[in-house]
Amino acid sequence: MPAHEKRDTRLILPVLLLGVVSYALIQSLIAPVLPVIQQDLGTTQSTVTWVLTANLLSASIFTPILGRLGDRAGKDKVLLVALIALAAGALISAVAPNIFVMLVGRALSGVGGGVLPLAFGIVRDELPRERVAPAVGLIAALLAIGAGLGIVLAGPIVDLLGYRALFWLPAIAVVIAAVTTYFRIPASQSRAPGRFSWTASALLALWLVSLLVALTEAASWGWGSLRVLGLLAAAVVLLVTWVVLETRSASPLIDMRMMRAPAVWTTNLVALLFGIGMYGLMGFLPAFMQTSPSLGYGFGASVTRAGLLMLPLSVTMFVSGLAAPRLTHRYGAKGVLVGGTVFAVGSFALLTLAHGQQWQILVSMALLGIGFGAAFATMSNVIVAAVPAHQTGAANGMNANIRSIGGAMGAAVMASIVGAHVLPSGLPTERGYSIGFAVLGLACVGAALAALLVPRNHQHVAALPLRDEESYAEAAVVGVPGLAR
Repeated sequence: MPAHEKRDTRLILPVLLLGVVSYALIQSLIAPVLPVIQQDLGTTQSTVTWVLTANLLSASIFTPILGRLGDRAGKDKVLLVALIALAAGALISAVAPNIFVMLVGRALSGVGGGVLPLAFGIVRDELPRERVAPAVGLIAALLAIGAGLGIVLAGPIVDLLGYRALFWLPAIAVVIAAVTTYFRIPASQSRAPGRFSWTASALLALWLVSLLVALTEAASWGWGSLRVLGLLAAAVVLLVTWVVLETRSASPLIDMRMMRAPAVWTTNLVALLFGIGMYGLMGFLPAFMQTSPSLGYGFGASVTRAGLLMLPLSVTMFVSGLAAPRLTHRYGAKGVLVGGTVFAVGSFALLTLAHGQQWQILVSMALLGIGFGAAFATMSNVIVAAVPAHQTGAANGMNANIRSIGGAMGAAVMASIVGAHVLPSGLPTERGYSIGFAVLGLACVGAALAALLVPRNHQHVAALPLRDEESYAEAAVVGVPGLAR
């Protein structure tokens, strides 16, 4: 778009929302139908789980990298690249004749994880200041809702069109988002200085791959196996090397000074612990509900019915996400975050102690949606308020990444607990699920304690000029009261 043209912002948010929700659906629709994919492609149960893991690994690597590239090269251009990769990966998965091609497509789709930090950055660059907080909250809420909505929609789509439609339908939406991005998203005028570090990017990829492979495979390899311990040790060494390199770099991929800001590190800790609870639950609750009641628990639900029992999660998550900006304005981000964690803890307490009736699942999911929706929307606004504009993409990308890492940890812990409590037939026992739900609840208790550390309101920061980068950076580093609003 030529610089002299008036910048039309009317379609920016709808285009970004379409890209974000499409990415979330591509990521989550597959979880309930892994057995169907396993049978169709003639693979093993351990191999088919990589349909989820490959996507998670790829997203963990590319989300912060694309966020930083967008800050440097132009968010509009990099967003288009992310959407094209997301669509291409979905299309490859849709026609995959074997598990190898399926995994290639899923890994390519993970590149689309960059949509989230780029969307946050574009919102902050292009929308009027008074619209930034509500828009960020809506984007964050839709990302979380998409994760829950995928489980709800998977059953009906498979029943009507087959499981490959789970790739075709979101791919169509992504193509539409890519076309409208090309024509309607203005060229970025805010650029970050400095060189892009490929060494830092490689180290980031290596420690994330080592960590997530170890966490994902620990249930089958054994937590004490040499492979798991070796990968965890490698992850620690690579992480320390990466942090040292980033700390000394004049143009870091992730600004470690920014990551040490009180509002940033506390919010990232909440994201990590909430990720453990959310993704650990979504990976195992459908299987719990699909278990035959003859085993003493479960409802014998179909994929469709199990999804409907989780529908309150998506509905209340959406509503609370929309309400989060107003609640934050009134009570402050700290109050909203703490309140959200309280709802989540209550949900897991109910799920742990009472899960024999379907209404108990419905109530638990409604409470969890309220907590997750409000917290996720608020965390994004904390990050936006706490960092300078040119670091918005990288900071939110890392926050999303930390949530994904937490999700991998939650899934791994649940797999180990459930797998350690099995019947002679090899099927999980009710006790295994109950202990697992309790552990996820404890993660949410930890999130509540972390939320208490988030700085209160940020009136002083709000009074700073939006583009006053040095003032924002200094405020974030010293922990000016009010960063968290």
